[in-house]
Amino acid sequence: MAMGEFAAASSPPARDGGPVRQDRPVAEAERITKRYGETVALDRAHIAITPGETHALVGRNGAGKSTLVSILTGLQAPDEGEVRFAGAPAPRLADRDAWRRRVACVYQKSTIIPGLTVAENLYLNRHDRNRLGLVGWSNLWRKAAELLEEWSVDVDVRRPAGDLGVEQRQFVEIARALSFGARFIILDEPTAQLDGAAIARLFERMRAMREQGVTFLFISHHLQEVYEICDRVTVFRDARHIVTAPVADLPQGDLVAAMTGEAAGLRERRVRPAIGADVPVVLEARGLTGAGAYHEVDLRVREGEIVGLAGLEGSGKTELAETVVGLRAPAAGVVEVAGRPLKPGSVPDGLAAGVGFVPRDRHHQGLVPLMSIADNATLTVPERLGAAGFLSDRRRDALAGEMIDNLAIKTPGPALPVSGLSGGNQQKVVMARALANDPRLLVLITPTAGVDVRSKEFLLGKVEEVAGQRTAVVIASDELDDLRSCDRVLVMFHGRVVAELAAGWHDHEMVAAMEGVELDA
Repeated sequence: MAMGEFAAASSPPARDGGPVRQDRPVAEAERITKRYGETVALDRAHIAITPGETHALVGRNGAGKSTLVSILTGLQAPDEGEVRFAGAPAPRLADRDAWRRRVACVYQKSTIIPGLTVAENLYLNRHDRNRLGLVGWSNLWRKAAELLEEWSVDVDVRRPAGDLGVEQRQFVEIARALSFGARFIILDEPTAQLDGAAIARLFERMRAMREQGVTFLFISHHLQEVYEICDRVTVFRDARHIVTAPVADLPQGDLVAAMTGEAAGLRERRVRPAIGADVPVVLEARGLTGAGAYHEVDLRVREGEIVGLAGLEGSGKTELAETVVGLRAPAAGVVEVAGRPLKPGSVPDGLAAGVGFVPRDRHHQGLVPLMSIADNATLTVPERLGAAGFLSDRRRDALAGEMIDNLAIKTPGPALPVSGLSGGNQQKVVMARALANDPRLLVLITPTAGVDVRSKEFLLGKVEEVAGQRTAVVIASDELDDLRSCDRVLVMFHGRVVAELAAGWHDHEMVAAMEGVELDA
């Protein structure tokens, strides 16, 4: 079947319970457009979910999935287009009860309140009260127990919700959504924090609930799960609908190609000189294991080499990179920089060994907003600003001025609070601080997140420039553009390195490895 024919394909039989009913969609969105300023988050996108099916929604970061979910759940209105439930127009945004009766979303980040019991979470703000206005606890516990029994959720309703595991919290959230009357449930990355056994139990419960008339929209980055649990799949790319097809009719290679827009061929990249085996090793990590995040990872990076750590959320790449710089202590394994073993979980020891670091979130980890550009850029090098604990404003501003020029930071001067800069210039300040100690090893996590195209090109060009000066570089990211200049990329999935790709990889090859699927040779 040709790619263009997929969208028109009829719905397949359900995987687990006879044919899918062909009456009006449980939910449908047509010609949905949503803009945020000049950014187009959705561009005439559409989707229709058939009663009784599990329908997958997939796409790379920025494809528009989250925006569509917020529109399907009534959290915001589209600029153009229409949402319907069972053929009827969606309720007014202000009518939250009407939305809850039609649709519910169980997010990756739990909305369960840990300080309340399971029963209180299930019927929050819906408690039955007696004539004196007091909560009837026995009645509440009975109703909550009946609800969980109806949906085969084995949890003590009097138990504090904070004691529940991730899997139990998800089942409680699903039951709470069903208690409002909704039979259409959106699951947003439900397996991201679950192990294999818990994922199997979740899928078993989903199949049982489908038999009871529940329809699911399943959002996941793990494509093998789409093939295991879903009937149909819709792909979004660059804010647009690309294809809707029966899962059984869409080979994995075609699905990845729809997500990336690339079926074959190489993307252009700058040609970098090869790193020889005789070049000194800067980073040597052996047998690193970290608290369920990653397992027995070895990593070696030479002078001037750029090595990528690719993977989706939950792959372990971020935790591994944070371990290398000392933000985390590994449960096992060692990290050496230029032959020097680093003290586990010690950022100061990493700095002393010559490690520079760009964290994944500049707002919470990278900047002190009310401090000046000069102060932010020089936080890691107080020894260069004075002696005996006294800091020289003159030295600080002179050093900051060099950084401003080197990284082309647009500012009237180093005294400007960093909060007054654009996102791209703020990220340049974070980069400046990472380079302030002339690092032997530079570690960057999603270094171009939330910056404009020109800033992205500048920052990635600066990374290559630094590598050209014999600095070893590690880039941990799931953004393909961040990884294109790498000499090689280690791809992580569920905490383990599953592939190593040399420079010149295909987009669809990289995405398939990150998603945990194998393409046909």
